[in-house]
Amino acid sequence: MVTNAMADADNPTELIADMGRRARIAAAALARLPTLRKAAGLQAAAAALREAAPAILAANARDMAAGAARGLSGALLDRLRLDAARVAATADGVAAVAALADPVGMTIDRSGRPNGLQLSRVRVPIGVIGIIYESRPNVTADAAALCVMAGNAAILRGGSEAAHSNRAIAAALAAGFAAAGLPGDAVQLVPTTDRAAVGAMLAAEGAIDLVVPRGGKSLVARVQAEARVPVLAHLDGINHVYVDASADPAMARAIVVNAKMRRTGICGAMETLLIDRAFAAPVDLVEALQEAGCEVRGDPLEASIGEIVIPADAADWDTEYLDAIASVALVDGVEGAMAHIARHGSHHTDAIVAEDAAVAERFLAEVDSAIVLWNASTQFADGGEFGLGAEIGIATGRLHARGPVALEGLTTYKWVGRGSGQVRS
Repeated sequence: MVTNAMADADNPTELIADMGRRARIAAAALARLPTLRKAAGLQAAAAALREAAPAILAANARDMAAGAARGLSGALLDRLRLDAARVAATADGVAAVAALADPVGMTIDRSGRPNGLQLSRVRVPIGVIGIIYESRPNVTADAAALCVMAGNAAILRGGSEAAHSNRAIAAALAAGFAAAGLPGDAVQLVPTTDRAAVGAMLAAEGAIDLVVPRGGKSLVARVQAEARVPVLAHLDGINHVYVDASADPAMARAIVVNAKMRRTGICGAMETLLIDRAFAAPVDLVEALQEAGCEVRGDPLEASIGEIVIPADAADWDTEYLDAIASVALVDGVEGAMAHIARHGSHHTDAIVAEDAAVAERFLAEVDSAIVLWNASTQFADGGEFGLGAEIGIATGRLHARGPVALEGLTTYKWVGRGSGQVRS
């Protein structure tokens, strides 16, 4: 079940150490559970979330009112907000994870040595995973589901702005997990929003095997700077859409508007629009964004768009707005687009709109981002849209996991050797 720690919340170091000890025991039990037992727990948790929807929405209303009083931005309030559809989608996401293939025990590859020794690499759980997150209360359910299905115990520390929502979701998950007989400490919710608890998690070497931060730039930067345990994270989602000269204008318009304006506060939103100087209708793209309610910033010296954009400064090209603001630059073909992305991108998600397949394939091959897309909105940067069920986050590093991190990304592997009496000379 999802539990709250019993140790003294006034002593974050002792609190996290106690949670880690109990999580380690639960992780060992989870690693032995068969797929059907884990899946049954997630299905029960999904049903409990649906039943608890009124209580979850009431708790979220308290968080929303407090967030508005605190002056949270529109983007942050959008991340925090739950409605009936979002609660249902969260429950559906938990159920979807239950239906996915269990990676634990999966053989990655196998080989035989000349001496007859048979070797294989087999997926195993990571162990105890700490998730530190802000604003989005659905992460409580997503993280719990993914960790449990991958055989890991989880320690969850949500932000103060979503405290009531997180507790309500955790209570529903607890009811479902308990009904299915999952280990009691498989998922634990840190009972304090004191920032010292984050520091204690980052220093919990030996108690926590991996930390996953989900939140703003300051949180992720702090985690990466202070952590004494491995971190799986992305710092920014400075995502680009490049519209090539060969792009279909109607398709380009639809993709650009959707990439920016469908939800401006998510990490997959477009922040910079790059337009080939040879594209026939750059003004149409800028005006389409403006008509959708987006502020557009660009170089006022560009003859074709200068009079209709707000002047940009140097910081605009390196800013994750998470709001109805976009920067726009004219570039010299795919070479210029890739050079701009290399200078200013964050290796998250970048897209090209083009009818020229050779240009598109070059973009896909050479842009060094976790996700690259051709003729599709950057808003597809999501584990659910990739068929992975819920996701723990988008990883932009180059080691272990990259892109949407779901079940396989929450496992590691071990080598298994099967012999028949071999000894080494």
